[in-house]
Amino acid sequence: MQRLWQELGFVEPVPMKQPLFVLIAVLTLALGTGFAQLKTGTTPLDDLKLQPSNVKTEWVTYKGRKALRVTDIAPASVGGIDRPIILNKTEFQDGVIEIELTGEPGPNAGEGARGFVGVAFRVMSDAEKDAANVAAKYECFYLRPTNGRADDQVRRNHSTQYSSYPDFDFARSRAEAPEKYESYVDLEPGAWTKFKIVVDGRKARLYVHGAEQPCLIVDDLKLEPRDGGVALWVGPGTEGYFANLKVTPKK
Repeated sequence: MQRLWQELGFVEPVPMKQPLFVLIAVLTLALGTGFAQLKTGTTPLDDLKLQPSNVKTEWVTYKGRKALRVTDIAPASVGGIDRPIILNKTEFQDGVIEIELTGEPGPNAGEGARGFVGVAFRVMSDAEKDAANVAAKYECFYLRPTNGRADDQVRRNHSTQYSSYPDFDFARSRAEAPEKYESYVDLEPGAWTKFKIVVDGRKARLYVHGAEQPCLIVDDLKLEPRDGGVALWVGPGTEGYFANLKVTPKK
């Protein structure tokens, strides 16, 4: 037993007179921090029923991993909203959402396409939406991958975005609070990108590439904090890819 404890990195062995649950707890901690990591909380996207809106979805292998490809097929009249892919059986108010994603302009995209790709949360359910007779409501963080390495500094400064639909899109945020809801982060179109959102009440943080510090901070989310769904999200002219979703609600 002493040898086992030494291999686990503990200097002194735990006396056997200690209750058995102590040994189990410490071994569990050691396995969780140093050895094989279990993907507890990871939600396989193909286990969820998708509710796409104005997009085409299909399962593909993209750059070495199984992914959901999402392609904008909305008519031009739809504009820049209403392209969420709602994930059934997800309920989220506060906590952490992690995913790997990437986006790039599709083959028939317009000149203003940026490969818009992101995640929406606190999405109003269909039943609530129909009862209220309103468009979908949700909070959203997304990326503009083609802006990340653009030669134009202003475009670079618009690499990330927070929006709240339907009443607070990027155009309104730029008009009312320039630069407050956008920021720069290095991005490449078509490159897998780690994307994490941390939400607590009216506050949310966006982390990209596994960074310890957020690249975008929002302290005044526009919708009232409440339970809602999680959705994948793409913008006009986008071909996006999503994999390895993990949703961890706050306890």
